[in-house]
This record gives sequence, C-alpha cells and structure tokens, in this order.
Amino acid sequence: METNRVEAFSDGVLAIAITIMVLELKTPNTPDLHGMLEVLPTLLTYVLSFVYIGIYWTNHHHLMHLSNRVDGGALWANLNLLFWLSIVPFTTRWMDESSLSTLPVLLYGINLLLAAISYTILQTRLIRIQGADSPLRQAIRNDAKGKWSMAVYVVGCAGAFLSVWVSVAAYVAVAALWIVPDRRIERAVAGQSEPE
Repeated sequence: METNRVEAFSDGVLAIAITIMVLELKTPNTPDLHGMLEVLPTLLTYVLSFVYIGIYWTNHHHLMHLSNRVDGGALWANLNLLFWLSIVPFTTRWMDESSLSTLPVLLYGINLLLAAISYTILQTRLIRIQGADSPLRQAIRNDAKGKWSMAVYVVGCAGAFLSVWVSVAAYVAVAALWIVPDRRIERAVAGQSEPE
C-alpha cells in the first residue's frame, strides 16, 4: 500500500487539531496593552502547542516521503500517533485554564511523551517495512535525538511535582530541539529528489 493516503489523512487530522486550538483563543477584553498582557499566557501556551503540531507535521511528511509503502501495522501506528496529537488541544486548554496547575501540566507532558513514543513506534514500523538498507533507516540511525526528547519529557513530567516551571522549561527545550525539521531525514529526502 502506498503512503500518499496516510499522509493526506494525517494532514487533515493535524489541520483540524490546529484549527480547534485557534478557535479556543479569545481576544483581549480591552484594546490596549493591559488587555494584551492578560491574554499573553494563553497565547504563549497555544503557540507552544502549535509549534509541537507543526514539528510532528513536518517530520511526519519527511518520514512518509522516505517510505514507499505501508502495511496494516503502520496504519494503526499512524492512527495511534494521530490520537495523541488530537488530544493536544484538550490538554493545552486545560493547562491554560488551570493557570499552569500541577496536574494539567503533568498531563500535558504525558500527552507529549505518548505522542513521541507513538511517533517512534510508527518510525520503527516503517523502517521494518522499508528494510535495513533503506534511505529511511540510514537517515534515522540510532535516533539519539528522539531518545533524548523522551527522556526530557519524563524529566518534565516528574518536575511538575517540584515546580511547573521545570516542566514548562523541559517542554520548551524539546520544542526548541525539534523546531528545525530533522536534518538527517531532510538530507535523505533531498538526496532522493535530486535528478540522477
């Protein structure tokens, strides 16, 4: 089975998740700097989640571009990833509405961790389908960046019990790590698209 339907469906789900988050944003109560400062924490929370969805979208695109086929296992792995990403608007809203209370910040981190684990499962399944000598396998190698990200998520989740700012710092750090699409995969994608 080819990957274009998987990518198109995933694009749609991620676009809906972003749209839901944008619809949750409220305009300031007053048309001045004070009004803007009141909504700034909400805006920053949503910016972080938007960046995360964008990171997954770009890396998912590259992952699919380096895969020439999928199977039933990959379809379910992709659905698992999309499920956790579709929960991001909910955990974002709860974290924001609670003014960064411990439990919502913890659950936001768990949501991010489960999305990262799901992405790794999808990536592993696609590598198995493409083969050990595939461009995808060569690009991913040992995926140290992905493993470090999950470790930082765990630290962020645990940190919620000490200070939610430890968690927020961890979540922002992982986003900063991934804000530029995975260069290993970008190089492999560029190599595939060059004329022979």
